[in-house]
Amino acid sequence: MTWTLLADVVAAVCLALGAFLALVAAVGMVRFPDLLSRMHSATKPQVLGLLLVLLGVGLRLRDLSSVSLLLLVALFQLTTAPIASHMVARASLRAGQVRPELLIVDELSDAVDGDEEPRGAP
Repeated sequence: MTWTLLADVVAAVCLALGAFLALVAAVGMVRFPDLLSRMHSATKPQVLGLLLVLLGVGLRLRDLSSVSLLLLVALFQLTTAPIASHMVARASLRAGQVRPELLIVDELSDAVDGDEEPRGAP
């Protein structure tokens, strides 16, 4: 077995797993009952799926400029997804769209209650 054949097989497995995780994220977005669990399904498997797809594409292309661009995409995804998810969760809590009976731990409502900022959507 040559290096290129092994890289192609690993790339195909990574692409298939990444596509499966993207499908799982989409199903979770449709099936989960509330906003916070939908956000969880949108960020966790989607980011891992994207990273696997990027790894598969990088293994398949084997070009330094393409791989460096893919690394930049992965870096930006890893930095922006948690921040965006946190901001959406905070805005939904301020707008009263979070179901408190589904929360196990609520560390943010005490911090949000003391703020004087507008609540956002009704």
